[in-house]
Amino acid sequence: MMGGLSREREISLKTGKAILKALTEKGYMVTSIDVGSDIVEKLVKEKIECAFLALHGRFGEDGAIQGMLELMRIPYTGSGVLASSLAMHKIMSKKFFLCEKIPTPCFEVFQREEIMKDLPKKTSFPLPVVVKPAREGSTIGISIVRKDEELGPALKKAGEYDEEILVEEFMKGKEITVGILEDIPLPIIEIVPKSGFYDYHSKYTKGETQYILPARIPREKYLYAQEISLKAFQTLACSGVARVDLMTDENENPFVIDVNTMPGMTETSLLPKAASYAGIPFGDLVERILLRASLKIESGK
Repeated sequence: MMGGLSREREISLKTGKAILKALTEKGYMVTSIDVGSDIVEKLVKEKIECAFLALHGRFGEDGAIQGMLELMRIPYTGSGVLASSLAMHKIMSKKFFLCEKIPTPCFEVFQREEIMKDLPKKTSFPLPVVVKPAREGSTIGISIVRKDEELGPALKKAGEYDEEILVEEFMKGKEITVGILEDIPLPIIEIVPKSGFYDYHSKYTKGETQYILPARIPREKYLYAQEISLKAFQTLACSGVARVDLMTDENENPFVIDVNTMPGMTETSLLPKAASYAGIPFGDLVERILLRASLKIESGK
C-alpha cells in the first residue's frame, strides 16, 4: 500500500515501488495499491492476505490506516495504531520520552489559534531554536530560528501545516539516525548536509547530503545513542521496524528528536543503508519486515 493522501505522497510511491520490486524478486504474489478515499473497496476487491505499508505522513503513518486494517482483519507491517499515532505526534512522543528519562531537547508548544492573534516575541529558552509542525514528516514546515525577528514567520509557516507547533532547543552537534529492526539497533548513520540543514531539499536531492557509516562519535556515546533509540522505540510501543532520529550536543551527547515508524525504504534510504552495513541485503530486509506482519490490537502488540 503506497501513495496515500499526505504531503509525502511522492516519497511514499518511491518506497512502495522499491518494496514491490524486492518482494516480486523474492517470489511473492504482490499487487500495488495506491491508497485513496476508496481504499476499503480496493482491499475488498483485491482480497489481499497481508498489507505491506509503504505510506508516509498523515493517514498512513499516524495510526489511521492501521485502525482500518485492524477492523478489516488484514495483518499489516510495522507498528500498530497507538505507536503509530504517538510517534507521528512529535509533542506527545517527547512527553513520553521525558517520562521515561530519555534525553530529548528542551521544548515548548504553541497553538496556531494563539499565534494568529498575537505572535510571540521570544521563546522560554535562548535562540537558536527549531520550529516545526507537531504532525508532519520529511522536515515539512520546519525552520531554524536564529534571530528574534525570524520567530513570528517561522511559527506562521509551521501553523500552515498543523494547529499545534513545537519549538525545540537547537542542538549544535551532529545529526545521526539509528534504525531499529525487530528490537535490535542497527549501525548508526551520521548525516552531513552541504547546506548545514537537513531539510526537504537536502533529503531528496542527490549529492546534497553526505552519509557517514558508522557515525563519527566516541564508542561510549555511540552505544548510548543505540540504547536510548531502542528505549524510545519500546516506550512508544513500536514494533517491526523504525528509524530514530537524534542530534548530539557540543559534547557529542545524543538526544532523541523523533521516531519514524515508517522510514523510507528505497535501496538508498537510511534504514536500508544501515541494514546493508550490518549484512542484511535490501531484499532480505523487506522480507523480514513482511514476515513480522500481524494484527496488533487483540494480540496486545
